[in-house]
Amino acid sequence: MSGTTHSDDTSRVPRFTFAGTLPEQRAHLEQNPLMARLRQSRQALASDPYRPLCHFVSPEGRLNDPNGLCFWRGQWHLFYQAQPPDEPRWHWGHTVSEDLIHWRDLPYAIYPNPEEGCWSGSTWVEEDRVIAMYHGHLLGNMVAVSRDPLLLNWEKVTGTTVIPNVAPIWEKITGKEGRPRGSVFPVGAINTVYDPCIWKKNGVYYSLSGGTIPHGPSGKRLRNAFLFRSTDLATWEYLHPFIEGDVFGLTGDDAACPYFWPLGDRHILIHFSHMSGSKYLIGDYDTARDTFTATAGGAFTFGAPSPSGVHAPSTTPDGRGGLVAMFNINAGKPTPGWNQIMSLPRRLTLADNDELNIEPAGDIESLRHDHQTVAPMPLPANREVVLEQIRGNAVELVMEIDPKNAAMVELNVLRSPGREEYTRIVFFKRRGYRNWERCGDWGSKVAETTDSLITLDTSYSSELPDVASRAPEIAPVYVKAGEPLKLRVFIDRSVVEVFVNGRQCVAVRAYPGRADSLGVSLRAQGQDAMLNRLDAWQLRSIWPSRAG
Repeated sequence: MSGTTHSDDTSRVPRFTFAGTLPEQRAHLEQNPLMARLRQSRQALASDPYRPLCHFVSPEGRLNDPNGLCFWRGQWHLFYQAQPPDEPRWHWGHTVSEDLIHWRDLPYAIYPNPEEGCWSGSTWVEEDRVIAMYHGHLLGNMVAVSRDPLLLNWEKVTGTTVIPNVAPIWEKITGKEGRPRGSVFPVGAINTVYDPCIWKKNGVYYSLSGGTIPHGPSGKRLRNAFLFRSTDLATWEYLHPFIEGDVFGLTGDDAACPYFWPLGDRHILIHFSHMSGSKYLIGDYDTARDTFTATAGGAFTFGAPSPSGVHAPSTTPDGRGGLVAMFNINAGKPTPGWNQIMSLPRRLTLADNDELNIEPAGDIESLRHDHQTVAPMPLPANREVVLEQIRGNAVELVMEIDPKNAAMVELNVLRSPGREEYTRIVFFKRRGYRNWERCGDWGSKVAETTDSLITLDTSYSSELPDVASRAPEIAPVYVKAGEPLKLRVFIDRSVVEVFVNGRQCVAVRAYPGRADSLGVSLRAQGQDAMLNRLDAWQLRSIWPSRAG
């Protein structure tokens, strides 16, 4: 292990070169002064009442997009935009896990220089190395390579940008020179490159760079991503816009932070819109033309990404035909020394009709303790039922409810005894849009074609004056006729994540101001419903000695 003395134009964060074997690396990490600093910071921040116990959060400083989630030599590696307290520019932070739940901090992986900051990107795992491709702010897209056991040492290919931050894409698409009207980097500016992903096909590397494309006579922007290819990672050729047939987005969306992977017998492009949050497109990859035809689309964010909403994705294959996805979730309240958090990992698989299954991933069950159950019980119409024995702000709830003909079924969590503060999770049975494609029969019953809705509402979560307001998340979820409502709810100090019937997930930050906002209640509206079962567990911290 050796340290490096930096010149004034490079990061002030200490940087080290580590040995090449796993035993040596582990030994060096134990004695590394930067690691000691990270441990001390994590311990010092653990007392913050809004710092989660079970969700990854950076050991020091600000956190932003997750980057380059991958599986390398038996461990999951997650990189992320990190802003150390002694350096205002973005670095790639680094953490590692064996089960996607318990994370161990590692030193910063990629440092800015010559780029102004290390922004978002992805990784591609080969037999003998991991390739990171990311945006070097103000310079262009960069490539770095690591070969060591813990991915501690990174070398930048060519030492500078491999796809410069210039305007060839806009000019090739339109035949015009200069910047498109209204373009501002990085939000959808198509005369620049940013947030690349990378994959390999037939010995050739391919990369997508996020962006938008002018559409129709108005020239208003629609999302697209721009395809490049290379045989050596150093020299890249621009090909063309990648997405075809996209009618599933919003005017103004862009395709930042793209991740392009096979999923079942289709492909999925998961990405982030700076306007409306995390999105996905499902479709077909034409490997001869190197284009992606979208046949379906959806969202992981159901409102603006900020404040308190789901932000950008990072995804990787899980080795079992699905994908693991993680997202950063924005802050909604000032918290000294830190801000954002990561979501719990989610497993994405392909369901019928180009729809997704979404379930928790990783060994979250290992955090459970103090199990409690609630016996089956009717939920009488128009009366809140407080579950006196179920309390906490780091809790997992697993329940099954038969809504019957109730107009809505409501679950309140983080509820104060007098209901001054509470966070609402509300299920509206068959109150969403009709989806005729689901059954393929125009004579199908409405109940078989209509989505239900799940709402996550923090309107009354906090009485504190510095908590930013957020409109309710309202997400579609398909619950078959006669199928019960199945909820898996994770409450972790300042975040609530709700998985619904293995087909949907909504998440948002919540900041109760009262120490007694710990309760749980249920309510059926209009008509009776039935609680078939409810299991609750308190959740342990993922950090040693409860450091968080």
